[in-house]
Formats: sequence, structure tokens, C-alpha cells
Amino acid sequence: MNKIDLHGLFESGKTFATKHSPEILTGLGIAGMVTTTIFAVKATPKALMLIEEKKLDLDVEELKPIEVVRTVWPCYISPIALGALSIACLVGANSVHARRSAALATAYTLSESALKEYREKVVETIGEKKEKVVRDAIAKEKIEKDPVSKKEVVITNNGDSLCYEPLSGRYFKSDIEKIRKAVNELNRQLLFDSYVSLNDFYDGIGLAGTKIGEDLGWRVEQSLLEVEFSSQLAEDGTPCLVMDFLTAPVYDYNKFI
Repeated sequence: MNKIDLHGLFESGKTFATKHSPEILTGLGIAGMVTTTIFAVKATPKALMLIEEKKLDLDVEELKPIEVVRTVWPCYISPIALGALSIACLVGANSVHARRSAALATAYTLSESALKEYREKVVETIGEKKEKVVRDAIAKEKIEKDPVSKKEVVITNNGDSLCYEPLSGRYFKSDIEKIRKAVNELNRQLLFDSYVSLNDFYDGIGLAGTKIGEDLGWRVEQSLLEVEFSSQLAEDGTPCLVMDFLTAPVYDYNKFI
């Protein structure tokens, strides 16, 4: 007979609970709130009976608020305790989410900084022309790994050139001059407002916003928005402009606001 690996099961359960703790805490909090409501409803008839008995004992028509509380509070001990525990679960879930978001933002900032330093060192080492060859090769690999045949091409009514935006992985029809015009307008907004979001850029080129597009953006002290294009051929031979952000968007782009 095979022995049950209790230690392995415990470690697996511990890992699962840690990874999904926000979801677990949120679920417990919601379930606790529902149960609290049920307990409170069930306790109400008993509380009303105690109030009526207290009125008879004191020979009064109405109890003072303090007397009402003293009379009925034992009926609501369980709902109150469960409600407090549910609130603690929801607060805990939000706290875990906040810590993870902060850690993700830090990791992204470090990665963006490392990428910028690496790109500058590559240009310094091999020269701008050879660095452009490397970026073109990367752009080609991007559309080969994410072929247009598996995607829906977004029609923006801004042109007929096939374009690829790597951050959201979307193909769309546009025009290189229209995109450059949108970049210039966003840079004016950046100078005026001190920040713009990635979704502002998407809106400017005719694409719908995304969740990550609201989390990422550019700050004025970082630098202006710069977009380069690499002319490639899609799998069906159609010319495709692959976009590349020379200044990568960052988390907390509007944190100082």
C-alpha cells in the first residue's frame, strides 16, 4: 500500500493558500457577510420578544435606547463577531493585493531601468546602425511568434497600413504619419499635465484602452514619448509596421499627482 505523503500534501496546501490568499480571504469575507446577515435576521424575533418582556417588567410603553441595547445585545454577539471577522478578511485581502501591486511596480521599474541601461550600452558598443539591425530582428521575431492569422485586425479608419503594437499584442490598420501625429499631441499633453497613460496613447491611435494601459504611462521628468517603427513582412507577405517604445511606460506614472 502506498503511503500518503502528508508532508507533501501540507506543503502543497500551504503553497496554494499563500498564492491564492487574496481570493480566499475575499471569499471568506463575502461568505461571512452573508452569514452575518442571516444570523442577524434570525436573532431579531428573539430580540423583539426580549424587548416586550422588558417593557412588561418595567411597566413602560417604550424603553430608553440604552435599555434596548442592554436587553438585546446578547442576541447579536454572534452576528457582530462574525461581521468583524468578515471585515478583517476583506481588509486582509486588500492589504495582500496592495503589497503585491507594490512589489510588481518595483520589479517593473527595476526591469525598465535595466533594459534602458542595456540598450544604451549596446548602442555604445556596436553602434546605432547595428543596434537598429538587432531591433529589426526582434521586431520580426515578435510578429512571427504572434502571427496576424491568429488575430483580429482592428480597423481604426486612420489608414490602411498594417501595424502591430507589441504591449497589447494587437494588429490594426493605421498610417505612420497619423501615429506620429498622435505621439506629438500626447507629448504636448505630457508637458502640460505632467503625465499621460498608455491608454491615452491607445486612444490617440484609435485603439480601445486596456487594464494594463491604465496602470502604465509616462512622466514628464522621465522623457517625452518616443516610438520607432520597424518595417517587416507578416506571414502572408503583407508589409507590417512593428512599433517599439524607446521610452518604456512605467508604473506609478501619476504617483506624484
